Amino acid sequence: MTNFLVIGAPQIILILIVVIMLGILPLIALIDILRNEFTQSNKLIWTIVVIFFSFIGAVLYFIMGTKQKLKK
Repeated sequence: MTNFLVIGAPQIILILIVVIMLGILPLIALIDILRNEFTQSNKLIWTIVVIFFSFIGAVLYFIMGTKQKLKK
């Protein structure tokens, strides 16, 4: 009988990295959104997008949303 469902140290490390990235990236995005000024009501829109779509929302924010920040 084979044990193909055995989880070792590499698998646990990979799972931890994925879980941390899924939790940390939206948090970093929200902090960046709240610390900066945006045009019109884009701050509220990006906050809602990151809260409701978590990881995908954070990735979209870093791809498209950072270009909408006002220069200081």
